[in-house]
Amino acid sequence: MSTRNPTTLEAELLRNLGLCADLLAENHARCARGYPDFEVPFEKFRDVVTAAALKHLIEYPGGDAQSSLRALKRFIGELKLDDLYLGLGCLQGDERAWWEFDRRHRSFIETLTRRLVKSDTDADEVIDAVSAELFGTKIIDGIRQSKLRSYTGRGTLRGWLRVIIMHAATDLHRITKVEAPVEDLAAATDKLIAQSIWTAEDSMLTSIVRERYRSATTAALDGALAGLDDHETLLLLYYHVEGLKLREIARIVEEPRSPMRRWFERRSSRQSRVHESTIMRWLDKVYKKILDRFKADLASKHGLKPEEIEICKAIAAEDPAQSINLSASGKSATEGGS
Repeated sequence: MSTRNPTTLEAELLRNLGLCADLLAENHARCARGYPDFEVPFEKFRDVVTAAALKHLIEYPGGDAQSSLRALKRFIGELKLDDLYLGLGCLQGDERAWWEFDRRHRSFIETLTRRLVKSDTDADEVIDAVSAELFGTKIIDGIRQSKLRSYTGRGTLRGWLRVIIMHAATDLHRITKVEAPVEDLAAATDKLIAQSIWTAEDSMLTSIVRERYRSATTAALDGALAGLDDHETLLLLYYHVEGLKLREIARIVEEPRSPMRRWFERRSSRQSRVHESTIMRWLDKVYKKILDRFKADLASKHGLKPEEIEICKAIAAEDPAQSINLSASGKSATEGGS
């Protein structure tokens, strides 16, 4: 086993990566020719390969750490760089990359899922869960938390997807199979009653404090929603009130007579198709717009401090149905856009 300092090994590996610049450039150009409809910057491609090499050759080598030029070239040669290039295109939110991803892998995802999960309803739930993980429904520090960030090209993209699908199917199975014995439920109920007696006074005080902020929360949310454009309100109505899936909203936008069609055509001159990942990005922008207006109103109109605004955010997140009158806003937007 290697006794060399990990920092020394890392420095050597980075130096050898510099010597592999031409090899990386050649592979990047080859991948770009294979995917002419979208572009991944060479710097991004190089940085991901570098991170993968550091991870698999130095940090978690599964044996002796290796930093030699020979080991590095062998490692790069074993990477599925075409799949990695496609994954990076999707990660950067390129809709054309997502269409290519769907063309190559969508049927595989659906076929494998329906083979693993018996009912169509459960299969649809797993497919939606996998799609959400790939798109990334959360943004932290400006970075979308897509599952694709964990794909480094070690093995095929389809093999990696197989693992993601199996995990999602397993998670669904665990959720549907969780059943508590009757005696456990009885014990839990007794414990809950005892806790409720001891915490009654604390709950009353908490309710009084929270009620002070509920009216401000409702007013600020109503104001934020009132400031949305018609197409933004419709988007929220489709997704949160009518419960449509991302791909169903995308199909609506593609319809020539859709109220959102004219807005989409003003924004895009490339193509008439809309990918579900694009709908997710539109929703993210609407959420940010609502949050920014919500916080600004609480600070300027209600005079709340940052820590008080956090309380209002928690109230809104716990019970958005009572705080946000989406159906009323959606009705006026629909009538205005028809």
